[in-house]
Amino acid sequence: MFGLEKVFFSRVVLISLSFIFQVNAVELHYKGAPQTVLVFGGHTGWFGQEVAKILKASGHKVILAQSRLENREDIFRELKTVNPDCVINAAGLTGRPNIDWCDEHRIETIRANLIGALTLADVTYSCGLHMTNFGTGCFYMYDEAHPIGSGKIFSETDEPNCLTTFYYRSKVCLEKFLMEYPHVLNLRFGMPASSENNPRNLILKLVKYKKVPNIPNSVAILDDLLPVAADMALRKITGVYNFVNPGAISHNEILELYKRYVNPELKYQNFSLEEQTQMLKLGRSNCELGVHKLLEEYPDIAHVKKSIYSIMQRLAENIYKK
Repeated sequence: MFGLEKVFFSRVVLISLSFIFQVNAVELHYKGAPQTVLVFGGHTGWFGQEVAKILKASGHKVILAQSRLENREDIFRELKTVNPDCVINAAGLTGRPNIDWCDEHRIETIRANLIGALTLADVTYSCGLHMTNFGTGCFYMYDEAHPIGSGKIFSETDEPNCLTTFYYRSKVCLEKFLMEYPHVLNLRFGMPASSENNPRNLILKLVKYKKVPNIPNSVAILDDLLPVAADMALRKITGVYNFVNPGAISHNEILELYKRYVNPELKYQNFSLEEQTQMLKLGRSNCELGVHKLLEEYPDIAHVKKSIYSIMQRLAENIYKK
């Protein structure tokens, strides 16, 4: 517990920051008629639920898919019944408590992350429907060609170099096959941070750890990017995009902001990558993804270090609201 005076001061600072560090809303481009969008992973998945809310708020009709991705005939029947204008796949397994789970449950991972998504891609192709897939860019690792802070970052055309986990390998394999389909948009999300009080939020995951590695990484600020994902789906853009905010931010920088503006009594320590490897069964992706391609479509997406201020303020409000 920390003193009420500290909480009060912190909240006053946050209110002030909300005027100083406002992140401009990204200009969206779709101006057409309302569409019907079928969303897979919208019943229980965080991304699916949030993108469904965004689409509904914009006047579009959203149907949360009932069929399972592994069942081809069920998907066909649902597409025929719903008759959507486009499909979004936000379903998939990441494992609990972390992605090491996938190495111990490989068949389930293949069915959900590979067979299921490819089945949906094939069925939507046969039906002449656009498909957006929420993927990952977490299969790169800083190396001699891409040192930390060098400005040499990973583009969509760089070959993945971090295949340490079965989860990463399943996603790399999926992307290679998905990109053979001309109607698919694959969005490579990075570590997801948000103003939502959600346990999968990177910020809230970090504050639970006593030790964290202090390495800059690409981060996807969902408040900024999920509206963009919806817009890209409605516009029926295709191809693969690194889908993170520009720039990189370290865990320490995130935690210091949380400590300064949300909980002054937060304590944490750093450990090396070697120590992290000893704690986890398998190595983790750490990288900065290039977003030149994304910025050509949406040039006003905020730098991650600018956007993080805004979501930290809103996150504090969501945590403290009654």
